[in-house]
Amino acid sequence: MADVSLPADDVLTVGELEAQYPLYCKAMRILVRDDVSLSKARRTVCWQRLEILNHCLPRQYREPEQLYLHLQRDHQHRSTTPGRR
Repeated sequence: MADVSLPADDVLTVGELEAQYPLYCKAMRILVRDDVSLSKARRTVCWQRLEILNHCLPRQYREPEQLYLHLQRDHQHRSTTPGRR
């Protein structure tokens, strides 16, 4: 597993990370919408924060890669379905 520690000047509590979870998911959706590759997405702040949440609370938060692939599949489905955005 990758090192999921934050730099000392950027320490957030799990509660703060949980509060920002919808924002991280939105950022991941934007990455998928913009066709950012998986390797580039792995280098983002939202990926790191989602990774920390998954590491601390694995039953509540899925792995970032799983979320990315799910969102990518959903985005592809939406773009190929007639009458949908």
